[in-house]
Parts: sequence; structure tokens; C-alpha cells
Amino acid sequence: MQEPGPGVTVVVVTWQGAHLLGPCLDSLARQTVPHDVLVVDNASTDETPDVLARYPQVQVVRTSRNLGFAGGAQLGLEAARTEFVALLNNDAWAEPTWLSALLTAAQAHPEAAAITSLLLLDGTDPPRVNNAGVDLLPTLYGADRAAGAAPEDVARPAEVFGFSGGAALLRRGPAREVGGFPERYFLYYEDTDLSWRLRLAGWTIRYEPTAVVHHRHAASSDVRSPLFAFHNERNRLLLLVRCAPALPAVRAWVRFCLTTASLAVRQVLTRPPQQPHNLRIGLRTRVLLSAGRLLPWALGARRRIRPGKGRPVDPGLSG
Repeated sequence: MQEPGPGVTVVVVTWQGAHLLGPCLDSLARQTVPHDVLVVDNASTDETPDVLARYPQVQVVRTSRNLGFAGGAQLGLEAARTEFVALLNNDAWAEPTWLSALLTAAQAHPEAAAITSLLLLDGTDPPRVNNAGVDLLPTLYGADRAAGAAPEDVARPAEVFGFSGGAALLRRGPAREVGGFPERYFLYYEDTDLSWRLRLAGWTIRYEPTAVVHHRHAASSDVRSPLFAFHNERNRLLLLVRCAPALPAVRAWVRFCLTTASLAVRQVLTRPPQQPHNLRIGLRTRVLLSAGRLLPWALGARRRIRPGKGRPVDPGLSG
């Protein structure tokens, strides 16, 4: 018999993920608390509709174009009508008590706008952590908290800087009040941006180690690809404009420009071997051009986001 609980909708964003959806949706069917499931299909052209047809209990929203994870998650946040919205990656599967553990933590911490899960790398022996929340590093880069660690190293609940969009529970009201996910990011840093704004609004973010999810890391996107490098670098610059204190944000932009110029000079003088994508001049130039085009949008959002009178940014939470 299922335990009673507050209303929750689990949002799964997918694109070309027919080969991934089955285990994800099967794991949601095994959850021990009542919930709704909403799949946002980002205009997939593979067999995704055929897979979803096997799950008549799942609500499906199909988009006319690929909105990325950020746009899909925002669409799910807007479409849900429950008190809580949970996010689960299409390349992940949740243990049966995952949702129950998140809801219990949320009820125990009414000051928390989000509860993030323990994501374990699927198939590793011994088990290894993929993510236990999001760190904000002293460099103001976001990072997977405790990545590569043993699960017992992060066995205690904790306040963390941010939640992972791969597996987390959000209070729908606060998330919508601060603007939800920044759709223009498309991919990456959208969860860190929303986490930062929730903190500036006075909310906390919690990590719950008993809410366990197994993640096929990079099954739906390649972290070694130019796509990852472009959005990761560009969205970090936009995040800092929107959310960070002014001086660190300016310094980060200047440092990115100076590093790009230095790499260009080095390339002309020494012709170094092939560089990682994030150090290639062409990609960094595209990052600057795209971030520059979006700068008026980011500055306009900043006027609404800062100055905040909520919880300050504390990289010390990233430990």
C-alpha cells in the first residue's frame, strides 16, 4: 500500500532518448508514494512516441522544436499543478524510495526550496558518486559535489549550494516566483542559476543521501563535445552577470577575454598540439559572441535578481 504524501509531479525531459526512457519510467512506476509523471519530449524524431505509448499513465508534452534541458524543465515547471515538482534525467533510474525520501526531507526542512539527490554512476563497482549537489567553487565555476567519492563519504544530509537538475525535488511556488529555469541557457548551468536565485531570495538547498538515483553519466550528452564546452563556458559567464556580485562577475569576463587572447597569441607563435574544446580559439570566440548578444538580457534579469537580501553566496558550503 502506498504512503500518502503531498502532490508531486515528476518531470522527465527527453530528446532522442527512446533507448533510455524505459528504465527511467519503469523506476518511477515503482515509487512508494503517489505522484504524476510528465514527460517533455523535445521534438524527438526517434522512436520516443512509441516508447511513451507503452505508458498511458504518463502525461506527455511535445514541443515543436528542441528547447534543450533548460526550456524543457521550465515547460514542465509551468505545466505542473502540484505543490512539488521533481526532476529526473531520462538517462537515470530511481530507487523505489527516492521520491519518498525527497518529500520527507522537504517536510522536515520547510526553509528548503529544493532537495537534491544522491546520484550514483550506474554500473560502477564499487559504487561511486556522480553528484551529491552542486558546489560553487572559489573560481565561481559550478561543479558536481563529491564526484568520484564513495557514497559513505556523503552519507549525511547537508545544506549545499545548489541542486542537480538530474534528480531533485523543487517547491513549485518558490521556483516559479524567482523566475524558474533560464530557457536561453538551453543546456548546463540552468540548475546552478536557479539555485543561486533561490538562495538570494532567502531559501536553502538541501542534500538528501537516502534519495538514491543511478545515472548513466553522459548517456544523453557528451561532456567531451564542443556542444558541452560551448554551453558550459557561455552559460557560466551569463550566470555570473545575472547572479554574482559585480566585481567577481567583471573579473571573470575579463579573465576569459585575456585567456582567449593569450591562447590566440600562443597558437600563432608555437602552434601547440590539439587543445581541449574549451581552450580552442574558435569555440571561445563563439562563446564571447553569443554571450555578448545575450548580455542585455542577462543585465536586465540582474536588476530583478540583485541586490538580494537572502542567503549570501558561501563557497564554504561546497565542501
